[in-house]
Amino acid sequence: MADEGTPLLHVVKGRPDDAELAALTVVVAGLASAGAAGGEASRPSSRWADPASRLRLPARPGPTAWRASAYPA
Repeated sequence: MADEGTPLLHVVKGRPDDAELAALTVVVAGLASAGAAGGEASRPSSRWADPASRLRLPARPGPTAWRASAYPA
């Protein structure tokens, strides 16, 4: 937890007004809470486990069918 005197955000370039700084704070806090709540764990851990891989067309027989039988790169 941050100390009361330690700022959570530091603007390096530009001069944001209060509304822009508030919007930035909301986005950063939302991303931090999503990561802590397990938002990252809902994604498949590997491309092999990704359900989108089942949407590709099945391999067709032919001289290069062995290449299409493996997971596409």
